[in-house]
Amino acid sequence: MRARADGPNVTATGWALLGVLSYQDELSGYDIKKWTEWSLRFFYGSPAYSQIYTELKKLEDVGLLSSRVDSDGGARSKRLYKITDAGSDALKEWAENAPVDPPQLKHNALLRVMFGHLSNPRRLKEIMQEHVAYVDRMQREAAVEARWAEVEPSWAYGRVVLQWAERYYAAEREMALSLIKDLDEAAESFAKASAGHEQGTPTLLRDNWYEIERRVQAEETE
Repeated sequence: MRARADGPNVTATGWALLGVLSYQDELSGYDIKKWTEWSLRFFYGSPAYSQIYTELKKLEDVGLLSSRVDSDGGARSKRLYKITDAGSDALKEWAENAPVDPPQLKHNALLRVMFGHLSNPRRLKEIMQEHVAYVDRMQREAAVEARWAEVEPSWAYGRVVLQWAERYYAAEREMALSLIKDLDEAAESFAKASAGHEQGTPTLLRDNWYEIERRVQAEETE
């Protein structure tokens, strides 16, 4: 089944924020931000405060959540957000029936390697080593969050996702290390292809890569 065509127009981040609110009675914008940093950042990303408040305002405008200002009697006050019954219904409809978009990988380190002819193997290795350090940190932090998620039974599904994140970053680390080893071979191959070219860079002829594309398509249809 698909989500109803006449359903509310909510962004993926909006659904994520409603999901956060589905666990609690009321949360402040600060609470929601902390929640996303504890969990969502490992597999989806943690939106900035500005995006959170923008999305919360949109969700309130369409009646999917409500808010109130809570004051301690002094100068300090905070706005608390609560999912409405309509919001809960819409969230359940989304969770059950909305199409699941494929993940979109935006890997900046690999983008630099893809255009490695603009740099040099030493710099590319530095970039990938920095990436290895990043995924090492993410794996450790995901492992900590997964372990502490066991303390709260209502976090059972969150714990499963955090355990997945721990395994994901472990696998990412191994792939990054393998790529670093492959860079020497790539540099040697590129140097041979560049020999004799004035600019030191071989020209990737347009007709050549269209011909390669035709060969790939022919192979796939066999």
